[in-house]
Amino acid sequence: MRILLPVDGSDYTRKMLDYVTANAALFDASHEYTLLNAQSPLPPHARSAVGAAVAQEYHADEARKVLAPAEAALKGRGLRASSTWKAGPLGETIARFAEEGKFDMVVMGTHGHGAIARLVMGSVTTQVLAHCGVPVLLIR
Repeated sequence: MRILLPVDGSDYTRKMLDYVTANAALFDASHEYTLLNAQSPLPPHARSAVGAAVAQEYHADEARKVLAPAEAALKGRGLRASSTWKAGPLGETIARFAEEGKFDMVVMGTHGHGAIARLVMGSVTTQVLAHCGVPVLLIR
């Protein structure tokens, strides 16, 4: 099974990775894992001021900060993953990457927003669910 793991370095990412690494019956080394760091693009005026090469390097640096610990967490449990990053509208970028990459499942974190709205998911999660035809497993 090809499994996409969107990561952003947040506590929700850590909880999702903890879930994946703790559930060997569901997530074992027979699966193919891909870590994706989706980032909002730099504003056009900032990108033009610094240039495309500097903007590209900025995104790559930010991705490394998130992807390296996620890769280490998986490797520590015997799971190998490829990793990549994309800049664009976060939810749409994750959904498009999942569909174009023909992934079998997306596993991602979510969160509540207080006692009354615990059933409400984060906006990125909501966008992924709205745009993605690939099954999504949400980890809280």
